[in-house]
Amino acid sequence: MHRRSGLALALLSALSFGGSGVAAKPLIELGLAPVQVVWIRMAGAALVLSPLAWRHRGLVRRRPGLLLGFGLLGVALVQSCYFFAISRIPVAVAMLLEYLGPALLLGYVRFVQRRPVTRAAALGALTATVGLACVVQVWTGLHGLDALGVLGGLGAACSQVGYFVLSEKAGQTHRGEPVDPLALCSFGLLVGCAAMVPFARPWGLPWSRLGGDAVMNGVHLPALVPALWMVLIATVVAYLTGVASVSRLSAPVAGVIACLEAVVATVLSWVLLGEHLAGPQLVGGLLVLGGAFLAQTSRPSPQGSSVVLEVSADRSESYASSPRSGSTS
Repeated sequence: MHRRSGLALALLSALSFGGSGVAAKPLIELGLAPVQVVWIRMAGAALVLSPLAWRHRGLVRRRPGLLLGFGLLGVALVQSCYFFAISRIPVAVAMLLEYLGPALLLGYVRFVQRRPVTRAAALGALTATVGLACVVQVWTGLHGLDALGVLGGLGAACSQVGYFVLSEKAGQTHRGEPVDPLALCSFGLLVGCAAMVPFARPWGLPWSRLGGDAVMNGVHLPALVPALWMVLIATVVAYLTGVASVSRLSAPVAGVIACLEAVVATVLSWVLLGEHLAGPQLVGGLLVLGGAFLAQTSRPSPQGSSVVLEVSADRSESYASSPRSGSTS
C-alpha cells in the first residue's frame, strides 16, 4: 500500500509538472521574460505555502543545510539552468539533457552512496532516456550546439539529481523524525524565490499584463487563469506530491517516473496548444512508460545491503545503516 501510494503521488507529480510549460507559454507570449514567469511561479507558490513555513519554522534551526540545498538545487537552479539552456540551444535538446537526471541519479546512488541499483531500475532509466530522445525528436537539433547551452542543460540535470536526493534525505529519520514534505517544499520555494530576485527583478515586471487576456490555441482567456494553474497545480501540487513520492518509492524510482513529465507536456501541448504529435513521439512515449514500469517493479536483492550518507544539522558526516537503503524501490 505504501508503494502504491508513492507511485500514485509520483504520477500525479509528473502530470502536474508537465503542465507548467503549457501554462507558461501564453504568459511569455504576453511579453513576460521566461525568468520572470519562473519567479512568478515560485513566488506565488511560496506565498500559498508560507503558513506551513511559519508552522515549521523550527526547521531553520534544525536542518538549515537541507532547506538551503533543496531551495537552491531542487527549485532555483533546475529552472534557471533549463531556461538558460533553451536560450542558446534547441528546446528539444535542452529537455533531453535535463532528463538525463534520472540516469545520473542512478550513478550517484551506485558510486557515491554505494547503494545497490537493480538491473530493472538501470534498464528502466536507459529505456526512458531513449524514449525521451524520441519524444523530443533530438535528432532535429544536433547541428551547431552552443557549448554554454549544453552546460546549462547538464547543470539542470545535475540539479535534478539534487532534488531527488535531498527529497529522499528529508524522508529519512533525523534526530527522531523525518522532515515534513510540506515544510520542505514551502521553505524550498521561499529560498528559490529569494535567490532569483536579482535575476528576475520583479520591481520591473509588467504586472498589468496579468490583468489582460492570454491566448491558448486561439482561445482568449484571462491571463490569471494560466498564471494560477502554473502556481497552484504546476508548482504547489507538483512539488508536494513529488517530494512525498520519493519518501515512499526512493529517489531512483521516483526519478525515472518523473521522465513522464516530458510525455505529459507533449500530450497537453497537443490538446491545449494544437501542437500535434509525430509518430516517433508516440513511440517515445510508450518507451518512457515502459521504462517507468520497469523501474517501479524493481525489487531489492535479498542479500543486498548498503550504506546511506546522513548529513546532520552541523554538516558533520556519518554513516548509518538503513532498513530501506538496500532497495531502489
